[in-house]
Amino acid sequence: MTKTGERKVEKNVGAQGGAGYILKEALISEEERGEGCGLFAKIILKPGCEIGYHQHNGNTETYYILKGKGTYNDNGTTYMVEAGDVTYCKEGDWHGLVNDSTGDIEMVALILNK
Repeated sequence: MTKTGERKVEKNVGAQGGAGYILKEALISEEERGEGCGLFAKIILKPGCEIGYHQHNGNTETYYILKGKGTYNDNGTTYMVEAGDVTYCKEGDWHGLVNDSTGDIEMVALILNK
């Protein structure tokens, strides 16, 4: 178990080729994730920042939006996402997320390996 404030927050500039940076807080350790889970983290995108449009090979990715709103790109089709929404990118598909709002986006990202 970990508590808020005990986990390391990393700044990742140009996440997946996107503008700006993300703040990534791993919610469990790599050892706890095991081989089947590539990522389980809280992500914060500041206004003007993004996770670049990218493809998933050998894994899937789910975003659960906790706070804020932005534009999600799902294989070339864009949607407005906001708190409470869940996105899913299956293996072989493409996606990205832009914070084009004035507030932070906070979300949980989960990557599951095939």
